[in-house]
Amino acid sequence: MPSSDASPAHTAPGAKPAAGGISPVSLGVGIVLLLLMTVRPDLATGSDGHVDYPLTLLIFWAMNAGFVRGVGFIPRHWLPRILLSTIACTVALALVLLRAVTLGRLPSLL
Repeated sequence: MPSSDASPAHTAPGAKPAAGGISPVSLGVGIVLLLLMTVRPDLATGSDGHVDYPLTLLIFWAMNAGFVRGVGFIPRHWLPRILLSTIACTVALALVLLRAVTLGRLPSLL
């Protein structure tokens, strides 16, 4: 019977799992996006009133990355670890703002 602390095949042998901890900023981003999409789902639409799928994808990516990293969970596999990291949350949020400004959904800050 294998021991419970055996390394899975997708992590390097002898590598320690990353230490997690609550990240209030990432969790805050996730909560704000959740509330924003609950109260104002029309923000994820284009000027014609149809859903803008790239914008919606970016919003939900930023929200999920914020929740996953915000509660302190760090996946062991490298791909979800990258896609659901604090950096990914920041990048997705920046892309959301850029897409929203180009669609005219937010006033341009320039």
